[in-house]
Amino acid sequence: MTMCHTAKICLLLLVLLGCHSRNNGQSATGAGIVFENMESGSKAGYATGDAQLGSGLWLLTDALIGRTNGDVKTAGAALRLKPGGMAETRFGIIAQAGSASVQYANFSSDKGAALAVFFSEDAGAHWQAAARSAKASRELQRVRFNIPVGKTIRLRFVNTGTGRLNLDNLELTGKAFADSGVIQASTPGATVHTGPPGRDDNMALGNPSNAAADKNNFLMKKPQYALSYNNSRGTANWVSWHLSTAWMGEANRCDCFTPDATLPRGFFRALPSHYLSTGFDRGHFCPSADRSASKADNEATFLMTNMAPQSPNLNRKTWERLEDYCRKLTEHGMELYIIAGSYGVGGTGSNGDATAIGKGQITVPAHFWKIIVVLPEGDNDLERINKDTRVIAVDMPNVPEVSNRTWNFYQTTVATLEDATGYHFFSNLPPAVQIALKQKQDGKR
Repeated sequence: MTMCHTAKICLLLLVLLGCHSRNNGQSATGAGIVFENMESGSKAGYATGDAQLGSGLWLLTDALIGRTNGDVKTAGAALRLKPGGMAETRFGIIAQAGSASVQYANFSSDKGAALAVFFSEDAGAHWQAAARSAKASRELQRVRFNIPVGKTIRLRFVNTGTGRLNLDNLELTGKAFADSGVIQASTPGATVHTGPPGRDDNMALGNPSNAAADKNNFLMKKPQYALSYNNSRGTANWVSWHLSTAWMGEANRCDCFTPDATLPRGFFRALPSHYLSTGFDRGHFCPSADRSASKADNEATFLMTNMAPQSPNLNRKTWERLEDYCRKLTEHGMELYIIAGSYGVGGTGSNGDATAIGKGQITVPAHFWKIIVVLPEGDNDLERINKDTRVIAVDMPNVPEVSNRTWNFYQTTVATLEDATGYHFFSNLPPAVQIALKQKQDGKR
C-alpha cells in the first residue's frame, strides 16, 4: 500500500469521526464510539423517571430533557438537573479507552451548579468516583473522566451544586448495549434478594450513643423505629429506621399527635399542646410517609418522642425535600438505613429566637442532622455494605433561612457529625468500612 493511499484512508476516517462528533440532532452508538447528545428523547418534568435516548435507557432523578432558550446546549436539547439531581445510564458500556468526556454548564442565569461523575461495575450496586465535583460556568465546558477498560459499567452524573445544571454531548470509545440490570452481590457469601423488599432491623447499623436505661440516653425500640430519648431535652437524641417500599402503602396520614405512653413513670412526656403558638413545628424524625403500610405504622410516627421543635421553613421545605428524595430512591430498587437527630440549643421559629418551649421542658435544637446509607435491595445487608456504599450526611441549622438553599447544600461527613454529637455511628460495621464511610461526602471523594 502506498503512502498516498494510506494518507487518504486516514483522512477519510478523520472526516467520518468529525462528522459523527458534530452530529446535529442525532444520538449514535456503535462498536467504536458512544456519543449521546440528548436530542432524541423527551421528558418534560423533574419527577423521577426513564428517558429513552439514542444511546439507550436513562434514569433521570430531579432531571429532565430541556429544550428552552435557557438550556445551554449545542443543538436542540440538553439534560437539565436540579441541585442533587442525577442522570444514570440503565444500559451497559464496555469502554475501549480509559477516559471519556461530557459537556456541562449552568442552566440559564443560575449560578453554583457543579458536576460529579461516577461509574458502577455491578449494575448500580456500588459507585466509584470517576471525576470529582467541578463547578460549572455559563458556557459548555468539557470535562474528561477516567473509566475502567474492558469492563461492563454504568455511568452516573450528579449535580452537586446549588444551581441547575445542563449536561450535553457524552462521548467515549466503546460499545453500549442493553443489559439485564441484575445487581450481583459484591461480597462473598452475600445473596441477592429475589423476592419483594422486606422490613429489616431498624438498628442494624448500631447504637450510636450506647443508649440503654440512662434517663437522658434511654433506648426505646418500637416496631417502626428505634430511638434514644433524652428526658432533660424532652426529645429524642436520635431516631433510627430502615426504609424500603415494604414500609409504604395506602394508609392515610393520621395527624394524630400523641404523648408516648411507653415512657417510664417519672419521665417528662411532651404533649402536642406544648408546641402550640410557639412558632415551631412538631417536626418528625421518622417521617409519616415512611410508615404508611398500615394505620398502626403511621400512628407510631405521631408519638411525641418522634418530634422536636423545627423551624417551619426547615420542616416544610428543606428537611421534607430530603425525605421525599429518600422515598424516591426506594422506588428504584434501593433500601435505606437512616439515622436522624438534633444537637445544640437555640433556634429561630416564626415568632423569633427561642431556646426552649413547653414551659422550658422541651429544648429547641440549634441543628438537625441525618445520615442515610443507600444500597440496592438485598439480603445480608451488613455484609453488602463496603467502603464504596453511598452515604448521605446532612447538618441543617434550625432557622428560617435554611430554605434559601437546597438540602444538598448542607451535606457533610459522618465524621463531622460525630464531632458535633459525640456519637459513634456504624458500630456494627467492620472498622475499616466504618473509617472509609465516615470520611466520604456524597458526590465527592
